[in-house]
Amino acid sequence: MILFWLICAALLLAAVLFVALPLWRGRAVNNTVERNAANLQILRDQLTELDVDLKNGLLEPELFQQGKHELESRVLEEVAGSGQIKADVGAQPFRILAIGISAMLAILSLGVYLAVGTPNAISPANPHAGASNMGGVARTENAVTELERKVAADSTDAGSLVMLARSYMEAERYAESAKVYAELVKLVPDEAWVWADYADAAAMAQGQSLRGKPTEYINRALALDPNSMKSLALAGSAAMERGDFAVAIKHWERLRSQLQPDSEDARAIEGGIAEARQLLAHTKGGKVSTREQSAPSAQAATAGKERITGKVTLDAMLKGKYSPDDTVFVLARAAEGPKMPLAILRKQVRDLPLTFELDDSTAMTQQMKISAFDQVVVVARISRAGSAIPTAGDAEGSSQPLRPGSKNVNVKIDNIVQ
Repeated sequence: MILFWLICAALLLAAVLFVALPLWRGRAVNNTVERNAANLQILRDQLTELDVDLKNGLLEPELFQQGKHELESRVLEEVAGSGQIKADVGAQPFRILAIGISAMLAILSLGVYLAVGTPNAISPANPHAGASNMGGVARTENAVTELERKVAADSTDAGSLVMLARSYMEAERYAESAKVYAELVKLVPDEAWVWADYADAAAMAQGQSLRGKPTEYINRALALDPNSMKSLALAGSAAMERGDFAVAIKHWERLRSQLQPDSEDARAIEGGIAEARQLLAHTKGGKVSTREQSAPSAQAATAGKERITGKVTLDAMLKGKYSPDDTVFVLARAAEGPKMPLAILRKQVRDLPLTFELDDSTAMTQQMKISAFDQVVVVARISRAGSAIPTAGDAEGSSQPLRPGSKNVNVKIDNIVQ
């Protein structure tokens, strides 16, 4: 924190000197003095011309003396007049202005930082808050091993803990990622993003279910930041999983209000909201009863019949353009209606070409399953960022609409996301 303030002070001092120093040194010169000085120089030049004319015989000595006396008299008058006028009206006004501007710069700089900056990021009570923006994922075993050594050497290094937890998630080592986040929340207990990531890792470690501890972590995140986008997304999914559709709608509507209206993320959330509303209309009080949740259904009786199998390949034109460690998502989504994944697998580019199986066991929520839809689309996408949300530069491919239970589905990744 001390270093931060020292840097700020140095930058402020440089700005003050740049503006105030010229003013401090400035002096107001009187225009009358400049005019008198010019007149004196003209008279001196005329005296010189008289001397030259006398030497060249162009003037009689009497005329020379007469002209010289007249010019000397005028010179004396100019000198006497200029002596009565100060050549410098003083630097005091400029110095006052310099002091005023310096004070204004300091006050404005501090005020703007307090208004739009993040003072908590440098608060002694929150020394690790800056870790929230730390990116980077170790994608090789050597890099992960090096991170593990750093964390073992200093378990209070929040930056290394963040990278290690995210690296474990990238490698699908979910249980290990959750353990790292458990240590991280001890260091950074008041950051919503830590609890949201912890909930995500814990859910993946227990078979993609948000029930129990993951829901507790999500609630902690929302208590710290009610507008945390990842926390709201997870909270909506957790509510859907337990059949609390009204709560899911509330969380996702709050999330949607923070997204660009025409963005892919907003459309996905709108699809989830629409699905939650449909399910809400078929339940009493907006929540599925425990009896309904536990009762076997016709879909459960036919578990496995909805399984879709096939192969994902990479177009020859795209080979070499992505790292072997980049993430590959294979997912099924409804051909019409919500665009949220009904089932999802996570692999890496090095696994291509790969065979896949998608069924209700890989569903994101209990209510959003492949078996609940007549037609679905299988999508395969390469993500450099490891995000399930499409971003520019990703590569993807998709199948034609097909029925659950389809076999030997071929999906070629041949399109760059714009």
